[in-house]
Amino acid sequence: MPQGDIRIRSSEGSEFDAYFATPDAGCPAPAVVLACAIHGVDDDIRAMAAEFAARGYVAAAPDLFWRTLPGPLARGDARAAQRAQPRLERIAAGERDLADVLRALREQPLFNGRAALMGFCYSGPYAILGPRRLGYHAGIACHGTRMLDFIDELDAIDRPVRILWGDRDTTAPASVLEAYRRLAARERNVDVHVLPGVRHGYMMRGNVAAFDRAAYRFSMECALAVLESLRASFDNG
Repeated sequence: MPQGDIRIRSSEGSEFDAYFATPDAGCPAPAVVLACAIHGVDDDIRAMAAEFAARGYVAAAPDLFWRTLPGPLARGDARAAQRAQPRLERIAAGERDLADVLRALREQPLFNGRAALMGFCYSGPYAILGPRRLGYHAGIACHGTRMLDFIDELDAIDRPVRILWGDRDTTAPASVLEAYRRLAARERNVDVHVLPGVRHGYMMRGNVAAFDRAAYRFSMECALAVLESLRASFDNG
């Protein structure tokens, strides 16, 4: 499948990197945009993009940290924390980038115009902000952090959002899980899954202590189901 880094023109005038993976051939398909964890677009994110492309979807993974400290960082690198602060300012800047990625996707001949945003850890909130503010058709968050800051954005949301945590995730204490469970009970487009025995960072193979193969597969199947629904909605007009 064609894959590699491309340059995307920012609405601010500069350019930033994004990793793209596209299916070998076929009809136009939905896209998934992978909003990276604090470690950046590393081997784990690239492998996920390739897996989505192998399943017939367009995948993109932008470097959301190009303004501060671009490129992937190894786990344990003390500089990673610099990327996230000031938190709300950095999240707002990433929103602009993700809108620019969606614009770049529209230039891809295999993109059918419908995209889901899948966020990990630091980027979990984008799974909410993407469908709420940025024109994405769905959102998936895996072990997202600081999610209570954005819970009000889900009120009366009219596009599907899937949120997944492990019940051993120290960044999502019981009060956060309960708040999201209550919200999911009243919002028909929000699903919350809490996976037993699973830690923070479970989607990342490079995080040897936390990676959980069964939880990874469950989360990928959730994302693929969302993408398939976007394919069906396109096919049905």
